[in-house]
Amino acid sequence: MKLYKTRKVNILVHEDDYYVIDMDWNQLINRDNLFKYLEGSLTDIVHIKADDAVKIIQDEIVAPIGDQEVWAAGVTYLRSMEARMEESKASGGADLYDKVYHADRPELFFKSLPHRVAGPNGVVNIRKDSKWDVPEPELTLFINSAGAIQAYTAGNDMSSRSIEGENALYLPQAKIYERSAALGPCLHILNGPISPETLIEMTIRRNSEKVYQDSVRFERMKRSPEELAGYLFRECHFEYGAFLMTGTCLVPPDTFTLAVGDEVDILVDGVGTLTNSIGYIDKDQILSAI
Repeated sequence: MKLYKTRKVNILVHEDDYYVIDMDWNQLINRDNLFKYLEGSLTDIVHIKADDAVKIIQDEIVAPIGDQEVWAAGVTYLRSMEARMEESKASGGADLYDKVYHADRPELFFKSLPHRVAGPNGVVNIRKDSKWDVPEPELTLFINSAGAIQAYTAGNDMSSRSIEGENALYLPQAKIYERSAALGPCLHILNGPISPETLIEMTIRRNSEKVYQDSVRFERMKRSPEELAGYLFRECHFEYGAFLMTGTCLVPPDTFTLAVGDEVDILVDGVGTLTNSIGYIDKDQILSAI
């Protein structure tokens, strides 16, 4: 089943039927056995016509996040390790990424507060002080406050490769800024773990022409979702749960960098496609988020 957050209502899609759930988003998603809860609520919640639901989703959709923090895992795919080693070669930090990829402990870092997260069809930013920027498509977990994975969505972990490559200690600046993350279009809620065969695909368009496209199966990730969630929750408590991006699986060629106006599609099987355009940070954008 799929759960959409919109400016008006929460919409549940299950077996081609559409339902409205009038409940605070944090309370709705932060529970044990979210799938079974929603399945058991179908007879009590309001049914809505498909055409009406689709129009609300198209016109009013927002990122499927409430008061949750967003965290991210690094170097969980071989391709990511290779890219990080290449970009940091000049700084002498390449070995760090090889060690993280093969270590018992994963790399985890804070990514975003909710107000900095873009939703479907929103703008994600590149930094004006960066010369090399890429989107990073990531299967993203929603983990409840008890540390159990309840749902999945698509994530875009925007990244400045030039800043991180200059010095690994600059990672926060390369990763954390206004609209440096996007989530959506919905929460994909399963009665069990996600399939290793899940396809993750990214397409980048410039002036309506495709300049990059590639895909990978989730089974290529070195670590399991449960392992990453376990490390995140070892010493942290999240009142309403948390989102965790599980790592970069696709990286454009080293000759590529994003430009303002580019469009990025991140498709995750079962979730759908998260589409965002590329912009720069501006004062109006910051003020609108306050």
